Formats: sequence, C-alpha cells, structure tokens
Amino acid sequence: MQSLLLTIENKAKAFIQAEYNIALETIDLVPTKKEFEGDITLVAFSMLRSVKANPQELCNKLGAALCSSIDDLTSFNVVKGFLNLSISDSYLLGEFETICETQNFGSHPSTGRTIMVEYSSPNTNKPLHLGHIRNNVLGYSVAQILKAAGNEVIKTQIINDRGIHICKSMVAWQRFGNNETPETSGLKGDHLVGRYYVVFDQKYREEQAVLFNKGMSKEEAAAEAPIFKEAQELLRLWESGNQEVIGLWEKMNGWVYEGFNQTYKDLGVDFDHLYYESDTYLLGRDIIEEGLEKSVFFKKEDGSVWADLTDEGLDEKLVLRRDGTAVYMTQDLGTAVQRVKDHPSIDGMVYTVGNEQDYHFKVLFLLLKRLGYHWADHLFHLSYGMVDLPTGKMKSREGKVVDADDLMQEMAETAEKISSELGKLDGFTKEEKSELYHKIGLGALKYFILKVDPKKRILFDPEASVDFQGNTGPFIQYTHARIQSILRKVESSDYKLTIENIELHEKERELMLLLMNYPSVVRSAAEAYSPALVANYIYDLVKAFNSFYQQVTILAEEDLDKRNLRLQLCSKIAEVIAHGSALLGIEVPDRM
Repeated sequence: MQSLLLTIENKAKAFIQAEYNIALETIDLVPTKKEFEGDITLVAFSMLRSVKANPQELCNKLGAALCSSIDDLTSFNVVKGFLNLSISDSYLLGEFETICETQNFGSHPSTGRTIMVEYSSPNTNKPLHLGHIRNNVLGYSVAQILKAAGNEVIKTQIINDRGIHICKSMVAWQRFGNNETPETSGLKGDHLVGRYYVVFDQKYREEQAVLFNKGMSKEEAAAEAPIFKEAQELLRLWESGNQEVIGLWEKMNGWVYEGFNQTYKDLGVDFDHLYYESDTYLLGRDIIEEGLEKSVFFKKEDGSVWADLTDEGLDEKLVLRRDGTAVYMTQDLGTAVQRVKDHPSIDGMVYTVGNEQDYHFKVLFLLLKRLGYHWADHLFHLSYGMVDLPTGKMKSREGKVVDADDLMQEMAETAEKISSELGKLDGFTKEEKSELYHKIGLGALKYFILKVDPKKRILFDPEASVDFQGNTGPFIQYTHARIQSILRKVESSDYKLTIENIELHEKERELMLLLMNYPSVVRSAAEAYSPALVANYIYDLVKAFNSFYQQVTILAEEDLDKRNLRLQLCSKIAEVIAHGSALLGIEVPDRM
C-alpha cells in the first residue's frame, strides 16, 4: 500500500508542476470515509494555498490524470474538494497475497535502537491498586509496541523500597504485629504490610488528637506524635546501617516482593531488570559536581546547589540540599546515567509515570541535555491521567483503595456472571471455565484502559468493560473465537489461496484495506507511545469482520475460489487480532 500511495503522491506532484508550474512538498492522502465511494482520498484544500484554482475543477483534472497514468486506480469521484480514488481488485488481491506470505505480519525489521521502558515502580508499604494497574498495563503495552516496531526493549522498574513510608509499616508491625507473617495470617505479603501501613495512620491520628487536645498546634502534634518519632528513628537507624533494623526491613520487603510477583504474574506483565531505591538513592552526587564544573548548576550561600531554568520558562530547581543530602531529582539524574552504564546500548528511555509528575520530568530531561548526555534527546515521559471510580478518589493511607488483586478477581467474577447469563460456555470443564473467566476479565480491564489516550483521565466501569458488544475487550476476544470456530470446520490445506479472476465483495475490500494498514498503525503507535491507536484499530477490524460475517457467505459459498479467499481472509484477520491484542497484553481465546 505504501508504494501505491507514494506513486499517487509523485504523480500528483508531477501533474501540479506541469499544469500550474508549482512544486508541492507534500500531498495529503487519507483513507476514504465509509460514507463515500473510494479507497484513498486526496485532500485538495491543502494544495489551494499554492494552487489558485477552483477545487472541483482541480480535483476532476487531477483525478483523470491519476487514473489514466496508474493502472491500479480504476475510478474517481469528487466531493467538495476531496478527490476519492478507487483501487482495483487485482491490486488488493496482490497485496493480500503478500500479506498472507508475510510471517509475523505487523512487526517491523530492526531499527538498531535499544529503548528502556520503566513502569510500575511501586512503594513497598502497600499492595498494588487500580492506579498501578493503569501504569503497568500502559507501560507493558508500550514496551510490546516498541518491540514490534523493530526496537530492542528493556523493561524495568525502580522499586521504592526505602524512606519514612516504609518505616511506618515497620513501626506498626513492631507495635501491633505479634510476629504475624503471611503464613500465619493467610494474607499475601504485600497485603499484610499494607495492613500495618493503615494501622500506622490510624494510631498516628489518634496520637495527634491526644496531643492537640493537650494544647499543641496541629503542626506540633504531627511532629511530636510518638509513633511518628519512632518511624523517624527507624529511618535514622536504617541509614546508619543498624543490622537489626535492616533485618526487619529486608524481611518485610521480602514479603511484599513475593506479593508483587504474584500480582504481576496474574496481570501478565514482567520485567527484564530491577532497580531498587535503596541502591540508587545515593547516586547523582558526582553528577552534581560535574554540573557545577560545567556551570549547569550553581551553589547558593548556604551551600545548597541549584539549576537556573528561568531561561526555559521554568524556575530554579534544587538538586542538592545545603547539608549535602540528595533530593529526588539528584537520584533520578544518577539513576538515568547508571542505567546507560549498565546497558550501554540504550539510546532512549520511556518513563511511565502519572501526569502529576509532568514538571519533574520536564526538568529532569532538560538537565540531562545540559549535562551533555547524547541519549537525553530520546527521553520520553509517558504521562497518563488518573483512574477514577464511581465512589471517588482512592486514598492509600486510609485503606480506601481498589486493590489490584481484588479488582482482577472481581473482573473474573463479572466475566463469569455475564458469560453464564449468555450461556456461551456449554461443554467447558470447570478448569477451562475458570481460566477463560480470567482471560475475559483481564482482557476487559486492559482494553478499557488502553483504548483511551494515555493523557485522558478514566472513569472505570467494571460492568461496562465486560460487555460482549461494543468497543470492549470481550467483543474482540469473542470475534477471534468466532473466526477460530469457522476455521476449525475446515482443514487449512483445503483453502489454499488462488487470486485469479475474483471479483471482490465490498466487505472483502474493506477488510483487505484495513489489513494493509496494520503495519503503519503499529509504527504510528510506537511513535506516539499510544496503545490506543492499536486498540481502536483492532476494534475497527473486528467491527468490519462482523459486518462481513453477517453479509457474506463463507463456508456455504459454492464458488471454490471465493470460499478459499474468504477462509484465508478469516485466518489472517484472526492472526492480526491475536497479534494486536498481544501488543496490548491481552490473550484471545480460541473458544468462548
């Protein structure tokens, strides 16, 4: 398809040059809208800034010239400055034959680039929640899309395993835990530690209230509450290397990691390399010294170090406190440089972090550029909006969260309820049903999140996401299963493709054109870091297939060549649905 588009563009430029003595840089070509006849539309309005002509007359002349000089164009029509061109059946069949012969259709050859994608990066004081799910699902999908676009990809996370928030859970467990463990409590380790984070907050509030009632201000009560001071002391002991405190920290973090790993497995995401803040929080100080020498940073009278970004419309940014301790920016500078040291082939990084950190990453990337790191030109903040629920915003401290494990279980249960009502699972064993409910529920959850542009805020509706009709994951999964059901009724060798002398049905043409566009959709999604482009492409393909299925005979078609073509078309569409869904981290069952 790209070669035909290039031919049309070149021929159109040559016509405009010959007819009007004007050299155009680009020609605007888009798919023809469904309500109009044609396959490719040339938008003439963009030409009219240079070509002084009547749009209708220009399009008619250009359409006639293109159809007479390009054999693969059969006709044209003009609608208000839009030149709609129709492609020959023989061209579509030839392109479809090439698609059928292409292994791993939709994946691109190597670009030679290596990109690190960071996502998840949780705190080790609580289990993952709905917000983490969007982060993980989005980051993992972007990693898969970048890989399909020809890049080497390293999936990573930095685990926030140190700091006062960790010490809060530790203090609460010391005070109230009675040596409780995941084994004795029957809880996943991350849930157990998260419980004590909530307990800390409850006791902290109680102690603040007591001090406030004794005459302290709210600020004084917050600072002097005994349980908070204990947490501060634990942090001090941890930073000084106290072995007893470090032992407790390692034990409780170990519980959390086991819990996280189970959640990641259930969610279907993984990582190639892990970083821990306890290892990286001291990084970056040498970079600050380097930046001072290069005048990237400056030191104030109190000894603190800053970056002046006012010439970029930003402000002055603290990078080292006056006592020489690091801030998050210091750590992130050091971690970025360390990652390239660990993986020298990296020439780009993607940070999957919520949009509340937009400013932080704008500053981080700018500082790395000023420090002279060549790869800093290829850094991207995959910024995303929050996930809301009908009940409102989540608050981890108070235990008011939608837990990731509970949500995945709820999605499977919702899938079971709806599937049972529809009566679609006759003949499945109990184990097969359980596995299928998990796939449907997870597919519904991921698709609901990924079909939306990452920057947009989401109001998540579990019931709506598991609808078997409409723009949902289960609708896509069910369509794939429907195609597999058709293909199971014949042997693949029974529908060897022959393309001679076949007149295509309009629904076949629509499907072939969509298939031809798939590789460019993958490339565009990689360039935009947007799984939504893949998600909505798959939905369009599935809608087109279901329309084809309703209007065109497949297995009962008497013309053997037409029957074989349609079966081959079904097979390739199922392959693209599966490939595209995999880029979203979604499994598509063969039976539903």
